[in-house]
Amino acid sequence: MRLLLALIACCCCAVVSANDKQVDPLISPSTKTPLSALAGARVYGGAVGLTTTTPPGKAPVKEAAAKEAPAKDGKDAPAAGARKGAEAASDPEAELSAKIAARLAAMRATQQARAAAAAANAKKAAAAKAAAAAIPPPPKVYSNVWSYEGEAGPANWARINPAWAKCGTGNRQSPIDIRDGMRVDLEQINFDYHPSSFNVTDNGKTVQVMVGRGNFLSVGNRMYELVQFHFHRPSEERINGKGYEMVVHLVHKDGEGRIAMLALLLERGRPQPAIQQVWNNLPLEKMETMAPAETLDPMDLLPARREYYTFMGSMSTPPCEEGVLWLVMKEPIQASPAQMAFFSRLYPYNARPVQPSSGRIIKESN
Repeated sequence: MRLLLALIACCCCAVVSANDKQVDPLISPSTKTPLSALAGARVYGGAVGLTTTTPPGKAPVKEAAAKEAPAKDGKDAPAAGARKGAEAASDPEAELSAKIAARLAAMRATQQARAAAAAANAKKAAAAKAAAAAIPPPPKVYSNVWSYEGEAGPANWARINPAWAKCGTGNRQSPIDIRDGMRVDLEQINFDYHPSSFNVTDNGKTVQVMVGRGNFLSVGNRMYELVQFHFHRPSEERINGKGYEMVVHLVHKDGEGRIAMLALLLERGRPQPAIQQVWNNLPLEKMETMAPAETLDPMDLLPARREYYTFMGSMSTPPCEEGVLWLVMKEPIQASPAQMAFFSRLYPYNARPVQPSSGRIIKESN
């Protein structure tokens, strides 16, 4: 078929070529079309072997479709949008994405709220801290409770209260075991005691007797006034390792507040009249005070012989202040077994243990 069409085309070309030199009277010279142009012309209607071209005056099919498309799309736009929304609404992935986005947005909002709250709290805390720093802290309150046994006993006095540090760190603490005293001609102690008013208190640590003004002892060119005396069982002091059943401590002070402590060791023997006066006027309850109308003479407590040991030490109860002049009479005084038993019912043990002498000088009368 293709071969036949090719032969027909060749014949047509030959005829045209033969008549090309003849002038068609119906066609003006200006309208003649060269054969070469006809040969290159495209046959409309779909001639086989030739390129088909859209006839003049007709738009190409694609262009027509394109021109018709806008009108059609414009007409169907609402329906297409509805279909697209329905498809999106019915799409599980789109729905899940929307939920995730909403959840993330909520989480971000929560985090922002928490961050804002934390910042506000930090600001308040900083303001409170600054306000607290401007107010001085209250002074720390330490205990004043001590005893002769247990956790509040002598081994812990220095830790109970910082003001009592000397009880653990001092090197002139009392009592001591009086040994290796240097025998010298010590000046005699001058006692100026006389009958005085007194009162008796059971203070929870011992029996204490406050004495009226005007009772003095003099030693080393100093005069000390008797303030009070009290009792310990057993004796706190030892003499060459020997202890005694009780001891009486007479506390004196001079005009500058310096302390002189006179120690009278007690042993069993005849009744002691001054001690009996104290027992007779002991109050019935602790921390109460009995002030009798009678008088008491401290001279009745002293031994007949007045030789003594002397050294520097401390108070034997907290705060254990040092710089105390100790005067320990060498001769003990006597008290009856009944008088000693009376005190032992109140305080069977109220003595501080012996402390290191730490090389201190001890003098004794010849």
